Amino acid sequence: MDNQQERFPIVDEVGRKIGSATRGECHGGSKLLHPVVHLHLFNAKGDIYLQRRPTWKDIQPGKWDTAVGGHIDDGETPEEALRREVREELGITDFMAECIDKYVFESEREREFVYVHWTTYDGEIHPSAEELDGGRFWTMQEVRDAMGKGILTPNFESEFRRCFFDK
Repeated sequence: MDNQQERFPIVDEVGRKIGSATRGECHGGSKLLHPVVHLHLFNAKGDIYLQRRPTWKDIQPGKWDTAVGGHIDDGETPEEALRREVREELGITDFMAECIDKYVFESEREREFVYVHWTTYDGEIHPSAEELDGGRFWTMQEVRDAMGKGILTPNFESEFRRCFFDK
């Protein structure tokens, strides 16, 4: 289970830290804007890797999502958070990512300031058994076919459309 007392930075609409709050406060409907990092991981064929969220997660359990997604810890830069999350979730340390977008995502329960990254990677992937329910590469057509059917997280669908839909 997620640690509801874990502290996240609270940021303004341009990503500047203005305070801090617990995970429970951020995910409990307060709409406190907190920063996260996402990594979209593609292989050389152009397929995209998605992770399956564990059923115990407090947000979107059991759905397929961005290869890596995680909160930025208090005092951590987006780049540090991305490296930590990729290592923790997929066991990858040798990658070069590019930040391609920053935006505010809002759901019924929360607001996130999202730093979107992408990379191409063909090495070994070792999904964390503690943090994920596995993962796999999807073709672009498989992703498009799954959209709007409750298989993918709404956040992923929105971000995929925003960053990659025409690719």
